[in-house]
Amino acid sequence: MTKLPEGLYQLQAMRLNVITCSAAPPQRLPAILVFLRPTPIPMETPNPEFMREAIRLSVEKMQAGHGGPFGAVIVKDGQVIARGFNQVTSTNDPTCHAEVDAIRKACKELGTFQLSDCDLYTSCEPCPMCLGAIYWARPRRVFYGNTKQDAAAIGFDDQFIYDEIEQPLPNRSIPMTQLLRDEALAGFQAWEAKEGKTEY
Repeated sequence: MTKLPEGLYQLQAMRLNVITCSAAPPQRLPAILVFLRPTPIPMETPNPEFMREAIRLSVEKMQAGHGGPFGAVIVKDGQVIARGFNQVTSTNDPTCHAEVDAIRKACKELGTFQLSDCDLYTSCEPCPMCLGAIYWARPRRVFYGNTKQDAAAIGFDDQFIYDEIEQPLPNRSIPMTQLLRDEALAGFQAWEAKEGKTEY
């Protein structure tokens, strides 16, 4: 336990910095505020070979006619566990971007919907859709090659999506109108009441 300059006291746990703020030692007065601050855990440095594999996929699979020039790999414990590439035009699936493809394969391989111990290497900065998928999958880190400006220069410009997000719903280029909210809430209420659900 360490006394702070402001007359507060600090406690430290093993892998978390637990700062307990009170006017007296914690064993005498209840804390009035507690912050949990993770202690940074050293990670291995990025491996350029994994990025080169993502780049290889972006070129090879594009030339083979699968889709646009985008590739991605997901790495766990120093090994590639999933390879993804753009297949929008070959599968008629507008969601089949390289990062989404890699995430789906990695989750299937590991039997989990969380990639918290994995790194994602992608040949290009993720688009808004892939960025959302990445945050839901929760990998440790993301490394990218080309920027979104590089992508825009060859016709893959996502800026309009970022602009759309800022628009009021009715003003978007694809109008979004709320309908039957009272009835739709039934699904949320059932979820709240469901026992044994797997949260994510």
